[in-house]
Amino acid sequence: MICYDRLWKTLIDNHMNKTELRDRIGISNATLAKLGKNEPVNLKIIESICQALQCGIEDVVEIKL
Repeated sequence: MICYDRLWKTLIDNHMNKTELRDRIGISNATLAKLGKNEPVNLKIIESICQALQCGIEDVVEIKL
């Protein structure tokens, strides 16, 4: 199962909220909702998040077995 809990922690560490992230990388509210529901999103979006937060993919997404 995909889990984005690390993303939310990374946002807090970067003093950023979900809306600021959405605006910075140009994603839709629907995509932000998918992230909030731990649903899969395009890897290009994950890449944009990593670039915006200057972090690695391991700071954004986790696969829980």
